[in-house]
Amino acid sequence: MAVELTFHGHACFTLRGSGATLLLDPFFTNNPLADVSADSVEADYILVSHGHGDHFGDTVAITRCTGATVISNFEIATYCENQGLKAHALHLGGGWEFPFGRVKLTIAHHGSTLPDGSPGGNPAGFLLDIEEKRIYFAGDDDALQAVGLLNPRLVIPMHYGTWPLVEQDPHAFAKRVEEMGVRCSVLPSGQKLTL
Repeated sequence: MAVELTFHGHACFTLRGSGATLLLDPFFTNNPLADVSADSVEADYILVSHGHGDHFGDTVAITRCTGATVISNFEIATYCENQGLKAHALHLGGGWEFPFGRVKLTIAHHGSTLPDGSPGGNPAGFLLDIEEKRIYFAGDDDALQAVGLLNPRLVIPMHYGTWPLVEQDPHAFAKRVEEMGVRCSVLPSGQKLTL
């Protein structure tokens, strides 16, 4: 069966498959590229790679509205539980079989501080097995190096173009990926792709 992916700008995606809607790094408010607002999205699960505001984003508000379960590292899951939210903690290298498929936390190398300034634990990427598809969501990691290590079938750039600090050319990145023999699809915010 198919998995539908929607890019919402920056590092925010919706995945739909196996009867579930997953939000990845739900940063809508103050995201200049967001195609929708936080109060208009649906979610059964919210996956948070790390605590920085441009990734943790609207997790609390969306979870309160939708009743979604937050999936993240122990520190972020505990922070969410302390906010009265449902959460499922995973540790780096650990995985869990959810009703929609399997999620495994992978190592990522950058910081992770939560909105209140407390430590957000180890940042992570996600390896998702859903509808017989394997999807790797890198969070903030060095994407070109990851492509070289993983040799995926398809790469979708993210985490660019929102502010001068992350002002990158996704088409130049796509060209470098394609020179490695890997297909790359640059999605404008709001565009859907069937995997």
